[in-house]
Amino acid sequence: MNVVCLVGRLCADAELRQTPNGVNVCSFSIAVQSSSKNQDGTYKTDFINCVAWRNTAEFITKYFRKGQNIGLNGSIQTRQYQDKDTGKNRTAFEVLVNNVYFVESKAKASADVNPELSDFSQVASSEGDLPF
Repeated sequence: MNVVCLVGRLCADAELRQTPNGVNVCSFSIAVQSSSKNQDGTYKTDFINCVAWRNTAEFITKYFRKGQNIGLNGSIQTRQYQDKDTGKNRTAFEVLVNNVYFVESKAKASADVNPELSDFSQVASSEGDLPF
């Protein structure tokens, strides 16, 4: 059984591309922090490459930005390629994404991307009353 479930932060904005046949695809990396500390008291972080196709690729590029938490499930796939510098055959491991999930509120996600939006006092009027 090949099943992967991850929660992490996007390392960069995912960019939507199309294959020559017009199929949408996006590749991105997420930073996934370990649940336990190392000997030096810090958390280990793994950077995991992911690829999403079709509607899932469109959804990711539309609703997720660098630094946001993202939940996903899928499977690990391998692909072979030839290293341009050495000419040696290499194997790449990546997560083929089936589903993605929001794992934080929209306000929290916006605050993570733009810290100025996290100040609640900005919505209060000059008299100190809330606008609703």
